[in-house]
Amino acid sequence: MAGLRRGDIHAARFGRPDGRAQAGARPALVLQAEGMAGWSTVIVAPLSASARHSVFRPMVELKGTETRVLLESMRALDRGRIGRKIGSLSADEMVDVNAAMKKVLGLT
Repeated sequence: MAGLRRGDIHAARFGRPDGRAQAGARPALVLQAEGMAGWSTVIVAPLSASARHSVFRPMVELKGTETRVLLESMRALDRGRIGRKIGSLSADEMVDVNAAMKKVLGLT
């Protein structure tokens, strides 16, 4: 799918459950840099409105509902699993996502 941009939220299919990993159809935040747009996979993080608070789960708003970005569950999905765009994060929300990603990846 062309036009995937970092900070956009798309419908995505995460597949069957595997242990505690997120599964099924759910919103996903595009994390990868736009310069990687030609790759066959897309790095995303699933979103969940029922996830508990954590320093590595920033709160964002999607269609008027508070939801959390599950950065500890980020993964690469085949482009064929990425569906239509359903939203975008604000610049302030992306600052929070970037800070939380640094914690998850040990970059701080």
